[in-house]
Amino acid sequence: MPYLTLKDGVSLFYKDWGNSTGQPVFFSHGWPLNSDNWELQMNFLGDEGYRVIAHDRRGHGRSDQPWAGNDIDTWADDISQLFEHLNLTDATLVGHSTGGGDITRFAANSKAESGYGTYGSKKSSWVKKLVLISAITPQLLQAPWNPSGIPIEGLDQQRALMLKDRSQFFYDVPEGPFFGFNRPNATVSKGLIQSWYNQGMQASFKSTYDTIASWETDFRSDLESLDVPVLVIHGDDDQIVPFGVGNQTTKFLKDGRLKVYKGGPHALPNIEADGINNDLLGFLKED
Repeated sequence: MPYLTLKDGVSLFYKDWGNSTGQPVFFSHGWPLNSDNWELQMNFLGDEGYRVIAHDRRGHGRSDQPWAGNDIDTWADDISQLFEHLNLTDATLVGHSTGGGDITRFAANSKAESGYGTYGSKKSSWVKKLVLISAITPQLLQAPWNPSGIPIEGLDQQRALMLKDRSQFFYDVPEGPFFGFNRPNATVSKGLIQSWYNQGMQASFKSTYDTIASWETDFRSDLESLDVPVLVIHGDDDQIVPFGVGNQTTKFLKDGRLKVYKGGPHALPNIEADGINNDLLGFLKED
């Protein structure tokens, strides 16, 4: 299995599937999951001739579990090092939930930085497009300009539940709001619940706890700096990142559009996999 040793010594696991000479598509997962959560999208686009790459964020999955660096800026820098290592250019970035935040910061940084990566690729040419699915942009934390956000008390409650019994909390989330299985007449998948739990418990306690603070990040300036097409996808029944948050993202983009999944939950890549796959393929094929 491929690993990259980052500049601070952390070992980062990644998958590099599909057509090695195809157009690259980079996936960044949500909390507290890992690259396995993208398997339906990676398999689909790999069969369509794309090169599909996904990593386990530090502290998650098969990557190392460092004590420090569980924050947006470090995650964005980790992606930068992976792009240099793989010599990626003109990539489409796809992020779900927290992963939408780190790819937004990475894309903004790559546009702002001059010069070349270690392996010769020009940083400003790394990113061609972005797709933000159920993302924490422009800011998950409630603010005067963002009344639909989650109040700080809500984030503190999640921290308290982690400290009390992470194992139970990591069953409660997928059994309830994450997949929308708490809605009337929902078709519950025990497999998805167990997969979410397994991925979550594979991640370190420290990284999953620290990640909650990243949801306070204000991404408005990052979004405003982007000069590439951005597809924003959000379900209007998202119980994790409220629709009233996600539907604001396009207001801060030069070239953004919003696709709404009516009745869609937070876990669109899982619950609406066919639709998301077709959305991605259509967006990738656009000039």
